[in-house]
Amino acid sequence: MAKRTAGFISKGIGSITALAEFLREFDDVTRIRPFSPPPSAVIGWGLKPTSRQARRYAQRHHLPYVALEDGFLRSLGLGVAGYQPHSMIVDYSGIYYDASRPSDLEQWLSANEFSTEEVLRAEHCMALLRRYRLSKYNHAPDRPLAVNDATVLVVDQTAGDASIEYGNASAASFSDMLDQALARHPHGKILVKIHPDVIAGKKRGHLTSALHHPRCQVLSEDINPWALFDQVDDVYVVTSQLGFEALMAGKRVHCFGLPFYAGWGLTQDRLHCPRRQRSRTLAEVFAAAYLRYCRYVNPYTRQPSTLEETIHLIADQKRQQERLRGTWLACGFSSWKRRFIGDFLGPAAHVRYQKALPQHAVDSQRLLVWSSRIDDAFKTRHRELLPHIWRMEDGFIRSVGLGVDLTQPLSLVVDRSGIYYDPSQPSELETLLNESAFSDDLLARAAELRQRLVALKLSKYNVPGASDVVLPDNQTIILVPGQVESDASIATGSPDISTNSALLKVVREAEPNAFIIYKAHPDVMSGARVGKLDTDAKRLYDLDASHIDITALLERVDAVHTMSSLTGFEALLRHRRVTTYGLPFYAGWGLTHDAMHCPRRNRTLTLDALVAGTLLLYPSYVDPASGQLCNAETVVSLLERAKLQQSSAQKPHLTWKQRLYRCYRNLLIGSH
Repeated sequence: MAKRTAGFISKGIGSITALAEFLREFDDVTRIRPFSPPPSAVIGWGLKPTSRQARRYAQRHHLPYVALEDGFLRSLGLGVAGYQPHSMIVDYSGIYYDASRPSDLEQWLSANEFSTEEVLRAEHCMALLRRYRLSKYNHAPDRPLAVNDATVLVVDQTAGDASIEYGNASAASFSDMLDQALARHPHGKILVKIHPDVIAGKKRGHLTSALHHPRCQVLSEDINPWALFDQVDDVYVVTSQLGFEALMAGKRVHCFGLPFYAGWGLTQDRLHCPRRQRSRTLAEVFAAAYLRYCRYVNPYTRQPSTLEETIHLIADQKRQQERLRGTWLACGFSSWKRRFIGDFLGPAAHVRYQKALPQHAVDSQRLLVWSSRIDDAFKTRHRELLPHIWRMEDGFIRSVGLGVDLTQPLSLVVDRSGIYYDPSQPSELETLLNESAFSDDLLARAAELRQRLVALKLSKYNVPGASDVVLPDNQTIILVPGQVESDASIATGSPDISTNSALLKVVREAEPNAFIIYKAHPDVMSGARVGKLDTDAKRLYDLDASHIDITALLERVDAVHTMSSLTGFEALLRHRRVTTYGLPFYAGWGLTHDAMHCPRRNRTLTLDALVAGTLLLYPSYVDPASGQLCNAETVVSLLERAKLQQSSAQKPHLTWKQRLYRCYRNLLIGSH
């Protein structure tokens, strides 16, 4: 495409850099003042008042006006709450909510055909939206409604919504709509959805008269639209996008304005648009609106995305948010951890911090504690509180850098049942792996994520190390990863073999002719944690690879023998043989050779099912720049970028705070 300069009047969607990701055919995106050189197109925000200057400029200079709008699947939360858009519309003809003239969307539906592949893709994406119950915004609670016998939903809109005027409707359209709903359903109760700000007096609506009607039940709380669809058979709208989502939910939709989805034979229409002459299937309208008309970008990586990837990202955000919604009392956390704990609990969580646990539990109270604090003495001391305690721990794809060096995590796990490294009781991860029905699309995501982790050479901490290692060609090569011996994962998960020296001894006895590589844990190498070998153990291995990158080793070895190290899981990702001497979370599912047995783990898993439960469903992920929930794929992209930046630096170094903290930790350990 020829080089073009775009003039733009911004509308608070974030940086021009972020906007440029949606406008890739424009080589330069500038603000409307000054123009140098003159633009060949002017860009503004739809037909909103903020775009008047851009539209006038375009008209005065006989330039095309390109309209931008949020896409139909925008984000987890609202723009005013700081959520950047995942999707955006770029329309060269009009805009979808303006029925007075054709938009790009209307022209495609009027004149274009859709391939079988496009229709199948549309049907698949609609099925995903139904499964994950996604709407334009997804911050509202998704819970059953306390509604009695209402089978009809009437949807209000706030006064001044541009789609009302440009959809050939008015305030009278809403009164007509409510009257018609009452007349057509004379014996049923009518559920009327009114914006919360209307009831609060912050905005004006159109259906406040329903508050006093005996057959109307007004709902003003913020609620997921799919919870409304669960209750009703018929949905009445003027121009709300909720009407199109109701079509996806299989409801009869009655339109009293001209939204983009009216006039194609899918809705019961009060008005007529003479330009819309064709009948279209729901999949065709969806393909035009969501696949052709919208553009998608991951707002955290600033990289182009697809609708499917956007659905999975927002669905993961919504799932994490809903699971952790509510009030929390976080006890005993350092000031450093308090900086990010609230982010991992999500925007619907309300967190209060205190140093010690309360004396007595409150039934509705959820207590959050860092998992390593919960030992036998803790359980005895706080026996009454245990049913209320949720445990928090580092996730499996954590950071570029060590936690002991105060590197902020990108993933944490929050577990109400136990914790993944403690097999003495079930954890939520164990329950997920035992009971989840892993869908085909989830397994496909897991396979792609696994392959990407291997290709990018990512691990938990991504600490830099050498990559060159000389190994023999004629021996079985076994990697023995060292662990922090004071770690709770060994105390609870590896009672028989509990030191690195004992592990090396049992491996050498089992594999007397193998070439054994030992790699000390990074925290032990840093001097911050306990786990050094005794003198005799140093004779049991053939190569000390403590300074070699773990991913470089996993590419070369035949097998990994471990107590309970995450390295065993990372070896499985690369199809290496893994022997466990404890009971890590990945043992007992038919993928490893295990010295111990857990009778609760009674299911054989595929590798991708293990990855899906462990990396996609169990942890919480956060983008550190925005503090917003994200997902595993996004974190992998962020880590990829961080590793590239790290490798381009001349020499990795610790900040002064990290050096000071490391000295502090080492002195404390040395004093014990």
